[in-house]
Amino acid sequence: MTPSSSQIHEPQLIRAFILPQRQSRYVELLANPRRRHDLTRELAHFKHLDPNYAFTLPPGRKWATDICELLKSKGAPEICYAISEDNDIDGKELALRDALDTIVGGGIGTFLSCVPGRLAYFEDEDGRFILERTK
Repeated sequence: MTPSSSQIHEPQLIRAFILPQRQSRYVELLANPRRRHDLTRELAHFKHLDPNYAFTLPPGRKWATDICELLKSKGAPEICYAISEDNDIDGKELALRDALDTIVGGGIGTFLSCVPGRLAYFEDEDGRFILERTK
């Protein structure tokens, strides 16, 4: 049986980009449909990104088009996977550009996993970050 997108993207994203002391709990919450909201409701003001792998956007690169180009230059495919406080996109695969158009500047706490455990985008009400691990 082939693993689903959530089984691939979610644990790898959490283990790659979230502070180690929070990882087990967040993987557990995401895997439980009744508890998932306990994590997604925290995304508007999320405080647990690992600063070693979270990079602010370059100056002047704050629009969806710019972010999409930047992610693609780093190897992002056309499709991403969302973990979001927005129920309409949470737990879904989406076209990267469409997902960015939906969330950028909207204050919607969202992770877009592009390459599992290696490349993602995160935005909340407090900032916008490229999440990247090179090894």
